[in-house]
Amino acid sequence: MALNCFNKALALASDENAADIWYNIGHVALGIGDSKLAYYAFKLTLACNSDHAEAYNNLGVLEWRRGHGEQALACFRSSAQLAPHLYEPHYNMATASEKIGNLHDSYHYAKKSAEVFPDHLDTAELLKQLKQHFAAL
Repeated sequence: MALNCFNKALALASDENAADIWYNIGHVALGIGDSKLAYYAFKLTLACNSDHAEAYNNLGVLEWRRGHGEQALACFRSSAQLAPHLYEPHYNMATASEKIGNLHDSYHYAKKSAEVFPDHLDTAELLKQLKQHFAAL
């Protein structure tokens, strides 16, 4: 039923709202576990609106899950540049950088995430772990 609604929405879409429809399709796809559909929906979101920061961030998460670290980081960077008020791309860059062993960048991005959203518990925990690591050096 939801896909029928999205088909109708796409048929009626204007250039101004097609990106948001594709973005919503991507979220529904994630919700039902279809990461392939989500990936293509977020790509289509960006084809309709290359300034859609949230789509870059979500595409980055999917690229990371596929094992494409550099593409993921590039998507997170694009998202953060387009919407510095979002904490998610900063946090995602922090966690990805930490996982690949780039602790300096991880700390930098985690600090940015904490500036945007001071109450984000995962960012606070990551900063705590990084500070403990740096103190042990």
